[in-house]
Amino acid sequence: MSGILDVLGSGLPVLVLQFATTLALLGIGAAIYMALTPFHERELIAAGNTAAGIVLAGTLVALAIPLAATLASSHVTLDILIWGAVSLVIQLATFRLAALLVPGLRGMIEQGNCAAACVLTGIQLAVALLNAGAMSG
Repeated sequence: MSGILDVLGSGLPVLVLQFATTLALLGIGAAIYMALTPFHERELIAAGNTAAGIVLAGTLVALAIPLAATLASSHVTLDILIWGAVSLVIQLATFRLAALLVPGLRGMIEQGNCAAACVLTGIQLAVALLNAGAMSG
């Protein structure tokens, strides 16, 4: 029993540190995303705009997927920081690219166009899955 407690005592702090690091990266990624987008998600969501809610929820999941892969495949916190930051850059660039590929995206989301929100979310999730596959390697 003491062997289990010893392993838990040495492993738990590492788990907590790496999980907290990943959560912090997710928070930073979400904050940067909300600063980069041309629409104000919080205001739109507060006004009942379903499309904005779909996009924000999809973005959070799309940011989390490659971060989770990095967390699962890295044993050192520095690796999580470096590859997590790389994955965030890729995901944020994906939004910018999707905005270029879908003309008038801002207006569609602001008008509550759920179809446009689903397309954007689909693009983000597809790239997130590929990103995660590349990160876990």
